Amino acid sequence: MPKLLSLVSDLFFSVQIQSAARALGWDWVNVETATQIPPQPPMAHRPGSPVSDQTDPVGRSFVAYVVEIQPVLIVVELNSETLPWETWVVAAKTSPAVRRIPIVGFGSHTDLEQRGRALAAGCDAVLAQGRFSSAMPELLQKYARLPDPAIAQAAAEGALSALARQGIALFNRAEYFEAHEALEHAWNDESGPGRELYRGLLQIAVAYFQITRGNYNGAIKIFLRSRQWLDPLPDQCRGVNVAALRHDAAAVRAALETLGPERVGEFDLSLLRPIDSANG
Repeated sequence: MPKLLSLVSDLFFSVQIQSAARALGWDWVNVETATQIPPQPPMAHRPGSPVSDQTDPVGRSFVAYVVEIQPVLIVVELNSETLPWETWVVAAKTSPAVRRIPIVGFGSHTDLEQRGRALAAGCDAVLAQGRFSSAMPELLQKYARLPDPAIAQAAAEGALSALARQGIALFNRAEYFEAHEALEHAWNDESGPGRELYRGLLQIAVAYFQITRGNYNGAIKIFLRSRQWLDPLPDQCRGVNVAALRHDAAAVRAALETLGPERVGEFDLSLLRPIDSANG
């Protein structure tokens, strides 16, 4: 079921958005205060590295929150004085993990400075709150990035390519760099819906490789990025148990975050389980 994420502190608008989401048959999650965003474990500090949108704790925590929700659309109340929406929008639109998710802001039709800030931050559209309120269901459908069930089903059907089978075999031998290379070639060679599966697999191969190299930051970023490819896939896809892979990847990420960047060298490599595949 599609999920809508709203960043709205005004009760009037949050009730309206909830009603519109329900009318569309969507799930709805609202963030009313910044304290609702769980803080993320710190990243490894690199001396001399500047603070960026992806290392700033406020923005990084928001990106991780969005990754978990995987909304089809984010709606932002630009008049909110309690939500750091500019920081959040910039972080989301500069993160490979969530930047494809559309963000629509709504606010005063006379506040051109606010509109400019929202567009500069990365909002895909900025609407006058009157128009947004009067045509909410239609506008939500217009801007949402809705999944296509037919594409997901097509991705599940058929057989793995020879390169994909090779990549899975390398992955299951813990040769993660080589697995990534083979799966990337499989992804580049595939023109159909199966590309999403191959891309998801190669992302996990990269994340596991980064763990073996002790690169905490790189592994966490790839885990976040992989969700956009793996989450929409059916649990069984071309003989690959995607549900098990999602579960294993989540367990690995949780174990890695428990250790933190200072203890990444202590990671238990036995947690890097093979891909369950009928064709592997």
